[in-house]
This record gives sequence, structure tokens and C-alpha cells, in this order.
Amino acid sequence: MTFNINNQNAANINNVGRDQHITGGQTGIVVTPEQAQQAFAELRAGVRAAPLDPATSAAAQTELREVETGLRQPEPDRERIAGRLERLTRILRDAGSLTSAASALIAPIRILAQWLGAAGAPILGLLAALV
Repeated sequence: MTFNINNQNAANINNVGRDQHITGGQTGIVVTPEQAQQAFAELRAGVRAAPLDPATSAAAQTELREVETGLRQPEPDRERIAGRLERLTRILRDAGSLTSAASALIAPIRILAQWLGAAGAPILGLLAALV
């Protein structure tokens, strides 16, 4: 028997040919494009409010512009956005801003990383290492 599965769009999809055993349950997080845009706006405001030295601020602003450009595309390149968001996260982490302004920066970064799906996993790993 052959199954042809075309587009699938869900938080969790399990295509299993035989038995599947799940221990501990499954969860999925769905972030809409609108929620991603809102998270980006919050991130930009958080970066502006963060006490960054001029060089760090310039580097962060460059990455923010690139993330914004990616988000505005009709079909965003999530891999490219993920690279820029990861660089921004590292810049902010190295500057100490993710510990001093945690909620203003970590929450929107987390939402954007979740919107990115698998491409956002490294960013979520960076955030997890902070706590």
C-alpha cells in the first residue's frame, strides 16, 4: 500500500508505517506571521532600550534590519532569518543584555525562533543555556 501525502501543516505530524509509541506526550507551538511581526516589534524596542555600547548597538541594528527585511518578504527565507537572529542573540548575550533585560529581549527572540521552526532550534538552545 502506498500513501501519497502532499501538504501537511500542523504543529505535530507523525507519519508512521508501523507502530509508534510516544512517552511523555507531544506538544507543538504554532506562531502566526502576525505574532512573529509583533515579536519583532517588541524585540526592536527592547534592543533600543538596552544599554549597549555604540559598536554593539550598530551590530545589533544591522542584524535587526536584516531580520526585518526577511520578515517582510512574501515567502520569508527562514534559514536566512534564523542566521541573522542567531547572530543578534549572540551579540546581545555577549553584551550581557540577555541577562539584564531578559524579559524584554528573550520573550520576543523565543517567539521568533519558534516561528522559524527547525531553523530556530539553535537560537532556542542559546536561550536555554541562559537559564
